[in-house]
Amino acid sequence: MYGNTPFAGADGGDGEPVLTTEQRRHLRRDLASVAAETRELLPDEFAVGLELARGANGPRATVAVQPPIGSVVSAGYTPEDDADLRIGDDERTDLAHGLAASAALQVKQAMAGDTSPTAQ
Repeated sequence: MYGNTPFAGADGGDGEPVLTTEQRRHLRRDLASVAAETRELLPDEFAVGLELARGANGPRATVAVQPPIGSVVSAGYTPEDDADLRIGDDERTDLAHGLAASAALQVKQAMAGDTSPTAQ
């Protein structure tokens, strides 16, 4: 409601970390790596996207997966330390695997009532 007023806090002067161009580039590259690894784990019918935005407490990174059926699954990442905004290799792998597993589970849950058992 007051987003265009001078007192809305849009200048980042209230103590929240502001990313430099290089930090933003590194974080975006790490996000792209998570998204690419997630795409490799899933069939082509799953749409994977990423977003790097400014949240209430500083930078907020999100990778989301839209399964062919079911709800969107997303994973958010908020850096804990201003000095090291990179996402580590192990953490990127964990994020990708968790997203892929959650997206596959969404499909399974959405199809639970639509399929009949193949054998009894």
